[in-house]
Amino acid sequence: MTDTDVIEIAMQTMTVALKLSAPVLVTALVVGFAVSLFQSMTQIQEFTLAFVPKVVAVGIAVLVSGNWMMHTLVNFTEDLFAMVPGLLA
Repeated sequence: MTDTDVIEIAMQTMTVALKLSAPVLVTALVVGFAVSLFQSMTQIQEFTLAFVPKVVAVGIAVLVSGNWMMHTLVNFTEDLFAMVPGLLA
């Protein structure tokens, strides 16, 4: 196992982590921005108004993209396990 192999696996891992976290993070960002915009326009500063919509939206995002996320993670894991014999040589 060379340093190039380690760097390649690390890059693949970071790419998969970015792809898996993107739907949830983007959803939380968009909903958080919309709620904060609404709060600043109406001057309502209620904590639950900022928290509850984000939790609901993130839950919906996980439900919608969960199947894709699981397939991506399983494919990455299978590819990683398939590389093990070649890395040990």
